[in-house]
Amino acid sequence: MGAHSRQAVRREAHGKEAVGKEALGKEAQGTEALGKGVAGEGVAGKGAAGKGAAGRDRYFDTLRAVALVRVVMYHTFGWAWAGLVFPSMGIMFGLAGTLMAKSLERPALKVVRSRIRRLLPPFWFWGVFVVVAMLVHGWMPGPQIVYWVVPLGDPPGNAWGEQAWEILWYLRTYLWFVLLSPLLLRVFRLAPVLVLLASLAPIVVFQFWWRPPDDRFGTGLLDLATYLFCWLAGFAHRDGVPRRLKPVAVVPLALAALAYGAWYAFAHRAEYGTYDLDDIPLAQAFWSAGFVTLLMYSKERLGLDLAGLSRFPRLDRLVTVFNARAMTVYLWHELALILAVPLIDQFWKVPAFEVYLPLASQWFLFGIGWVLIAVSVVACGWVEDVAARRRPRLLP
Repeated sequence: MGAHSRQAVRREAHGKEAVGKEALGKEAQGTEALGKGVAGEGVAGKGAAGKGAAGRDRYFDTLRAVALVRVVMYHTFGWAWAGLVFPSMGIMFGLAGTLMAKSLERPALKVVRSRIRRLLPPFWFWGVFVVVAMLVHGWMPGPQIVYWVVPLGDPPGNAWGEQAWEILWYLRTYLWFVLLSPLLLRVFRLAPVLVLLASLAPIVVFQFWWRPPDDRFGTGLLDLATYLFCWLAGFAHRDGVPRRLKPVAVVPLALAALAYGAWYAFAHRAEYGTYDLDDIPLAQAFWSAGFVTLLMYSKERLGLDLAGLSRFPRLDRLVTVFNARAMTVYLWHELALILAVPLIDQFWKVPAFEVYLPLASQWFLFGIGWVLIAVSVVACGWVEDVAARRRPRLLP
């Protein structure tokens, strides 16, 4: 999953005979930095335009919302090309890096503690349901259950709950980036452009010279290397680096990174069994680097801000909810898709539903999944408010 190669189990068509017979397939790639403390918050570079009345940057808010939708679509349909169209995880790490650089204008220890405080309670709340369900289905935990308390490594589990817990690679990677950010930011500011370019070196080393071990340490290291450039690109945006660079210095390099990432994915398709970037760390790193660079640079050079989103109140409201409940959407979306299967199974027992509803369609599964995600946002999203020390609300 994520940067380390894990073969996805694709969802089969869930027709009358198929629905409920197999656990929903999944790809282990989860989404994404989910805003401040893995919860949404506006992002803006110094002097950046496009902030709404509450000081939010709608360009980045919209990117985060789209990234979350793409994650859910990917875990529903398993489209190998989805990461090429919109590399959600790289984008989310880029947004989170910008927020982290902004926050580190305050004392580093205070910032890190705040981020961890925002991350852990929603994770614990969700984890109670997943752990109890796995225990009921025969899981015997050992000392490694400590990773269900602080996810510095991938939490353990059994095969029954794998679809739910395997997305936690993202939280683990995000947490490590948060812990390392005070040091990373210091190093980055010594020579921003050089450090940013050099940040792709670790993934190249891991691919061609030294392969990390296939354990918690190795997979964690590989994920950090895969998304390091994106995180530092967030630093660069916050520090105004893109504004100081001319297009001729940025665009060709970004396009070259995209080209190399795509070429490597397709050239090694036989080796990996797919061109899915989520299974090919090197291709993911370069494609995400080029994509995030162009997004960040376009915002600065073209003045993209999406402030006009306020002219569409319902869409603007939806973007706000996605950002305020990003952690909830990310954690609960796989459970929603899992539960959608037996729910659709029951629909087959109603003759009218069987005749008039597209029960065998993946799009119907996608729609039911979002209904259940909406329920989880209302029922569980308040935990994000508690973690952020805000007054709990059903909807932000």
